[in-house]
Amino acid sequence: MGRAHEVRAAAMAKTAAMKSKLYSRYGKELYIAAKSGVPDPDMNLSLKRKIAEAKANQVPADVIKRAIEKAKGGSNENYDSLRYEGIGPSGATIIIDCLTDNSNRTVAAMNSCFNKAHCKLGVKGSVSFNYDNLGVLSFNYDDEEKMLEEMINADVNVSDIELEDGVMTVYTEPSDLHKAQEAIETVVPGVEFSVCAIKMLPHEYVTLDNPEDKEMWERLLRLLDEVDDVQEVFHNVTE
Repeated sequence: MGRAHEVRAAAMAKTAAMKSKLYSRYGKELYIAAKSGVPDPDMNLSLKRKIAEAKANQVPADVIKRAIEKAKGGSNENYDSLRYEGIGPSGATIIIDCLTDNSNRTVAAMNSCFNKAHCKLGVKGSVSFNYDNLGVLSFNYDDEEKMLEEMINADVNVSDIELEDGVMTVYTEPSDLHKAQEAIETVVPGVEFSVCAIKMLPHEYVTLDNPEDKEMWERLLRLLDEVDDVQEVFHNVTE
């Protein structure tokens, strides 16, 4: 029982940490959306869409409510969006999106992560030109023709639709993510999204076969995960 219990406990702790990171991310994004206009989704389209996206990613109602209430309370917190690009071993590349109220702290944290992992922090555009910026929605559905028809009717610019083992993934222009989400919810009432977000997708993936390279890369990811300002991490490494 001891070993099995340790494995379950570790898995639960990892899941809890992932949820905490997700909730923190959406908490900031909802707060920013609410502060950018009226903190009422009926009068603020950006907030309404961000709430819909948060719900699609299983963010609890109380997390959403707290972020909006914080904006209503007149909090003077301000966040800047920062993007960092870097290069790892054997052709590995990475993009890190941050929201921060202290850019100096974030820059120092990024430099520390890359130095400790013996990876290289690049300049703006050094990596992102090899990625596509797309809205991505994945869910259980198998009628590709009907979905494409609905996307066209909803005036959604679809880049691609993939279907594998009953799971459909729709790729859209980033600005059409929420229109696509609403269209899908019309076709598939009660749909649950496994992915509903804007992503940076690499043109090509690499596999790290060298154990030292793999260890270095995993260390970088662990260090970045510990930085509160990090919102999203995209990379081209596959197992």
